[in-house]
Amino acid sequence: MKVISETTDFCIQEETAVAIGKFDGVHIGHRRLIEEILKEQEKGRKACIFTFDISPSALFGNPDEKLLTLREEKRRIFESLGIDILIEYPLTRTTAAIPPELFIEEILAKKLNTKLVAAGEDLSFGAGGKGNAELLRKMAPLYGMEVAIIEKIKLDDEEVSSTYVRETVEKGDMILAETLLEEPYFVTGTVVHGRALARSLGMPTLNIIPDKKKLLPPCGVYYAGVRLRNRYYQAICNVGYKPTVEQAEPVLMVESHLYDFSDNAYGEEIEVFLYAFKRREEKFESVEALKEQMEEDIAAGRLYER
Repeated sequence: MKVISETTDFCIQEETAVAIGKFDGVHIGHRRLIEEILKEQEKGRKACIFTFDISPSALFGNPDEKLLTLREEKRRIFESLGIDILIEYPLTRTTAAIPPELFIEEILAKKLNTKLVAAGEDLSFGAGGKGNAELLRKMAPLYGMEVAIIEKIKLDDEEVSSTYVRETVEKGDMILAETLLEEPYFVTGTVVHGRALARSLGMPTLNIIPDKKKLLPPCGVYYAGVRLRNRYYQAICNVGYKPTVEQAEPVLMVESHLYDFSDNAYGEEIEVFLYAFKRREEKFESVEALKEQMEEDIAAGRLYER
């Protein structure tokens, strides 16, 4: 997959089919858009995603907003789905102020050589968000473009959106989150040294400190899986601050005990897939009580079936 990032100066010569969106959490609605452009590969067109390098809310009022998918995570998902070209367009007050008509002409028609554009019915683009599906339908034929506007997907009478996915993760309903995303919610990071308490108790963990922008579910223990060195391991995972252990500055960590893995992986990248919530994180009266609960968690994790 070719990634075009940190520049507005590009021109794609091949014909493209373009999906436009924020794509925070590549949920089933986004995947419907992607299916639409992937079909165009049969016509020799490149499947292209057009998104911004930051979210509009980050520019216009909420820079601390948590994300379902970080930039590198999105790239991994798009590549796995078969996308040919990913445009991470710089979002600044200047680029956000482009008139919607000019966006269609200069970016879609000229820079992207678009022959089909797919977007959701709530599409908003250009200065003031005044560009919409109606304008796109009206203007696209002037530049030889077809338009595919995809209706909102509903699940149990609830419209699927990034907001809905975010609310689901915040509640810790990882099973529903997986349904909405068509894959388990995951957290990525580099394995770091912890305080080795779990190892001293005979239950070693791989620890990562998640990116501050990553949305995490409630602190607690989760049935999980870990991808390490292109292999999947069943795991039990704790998301939290280890309240039983005295710490000068508690650090939010994602700690995973992998079954059938005894090596160390310090400095290596891992993906932690959170399958289902087991229990809330709690402070135990003693390390011995913590060990007893960890042993129960690990035993339960071995029996967990997806």
